[in-house]
Amino acid sequence: MISTATNTAPSRAERRNFQRVRVKIYGRYMLEDRSEHPCQVVDMSPGNVAFLADQPGQLGEKIIAYLDHIGRVEGVVTRGVEGGFAMTIVASERKRDKLAAQLTWLANKHELDLPEDRRHERVAPRNPMSVMILGDGRQYQCRIIDLSLSGAAVELDVKPAIGVAVTLGTMRGRVVRHFDDGIAIEFSVLQREETLEAEFSGRRQA
Repeated sequence: MISTATNTAPSRAERRNFQRVRVKIYGRYMLEDRSEHPCQVVDMSPGNVAFLADQPGQLGEKIIAYLDHIGRVEGVVTRGVEGGFAMTIVASERKRDKLAAQLTWLANKHELDLPEDRRHERVAPRNPMSVMILGDGRQYQCRIIDLSLSGAAVELDVKPAIGVAVTLGTMRGRVVRHFDDGIAIEFSVLQREETLEAEFSGRRQA
């Protein structure tokens, strides 16, 4: 009887032990047909993850996701959720431990409201004109209203959806807010002052 229980109970017990963390992480995932699609993590534990996605996978389909701050995650679709899908993460115990540490850090980061960290001084660049590149390769001239180490406000003729991956100059990021004349983006990684200065001060190089 004990052996039967150990065959059927672990996944449910594991799910209880894995604390789900509500985080906003962006990324891309690949379906079995090798097509890639953008996604946003709604909540995640070392054993499961729920995505918002326009192209949800089929039940039982294997998924490979590449997530900001997390890296590569593999899994299997277990159910559909409103606007997306959930999957069980397939990973070694070591990988799950690493995921738990990453999620703890991300949960604290979001508790402190760091995505658009107002503690980073926002400045107007010397050279405000730049180019915004969307994930599908479309390019638009834009004007940077202000920027900080963590993000930028950009005047733009189009308004990519919130969560969409964009590149401002050479800085990768995601759209986090819309306003009347443009969008706010959050950089994928915290930038250095020297990098921003080199990128948006006229690009004079030695």
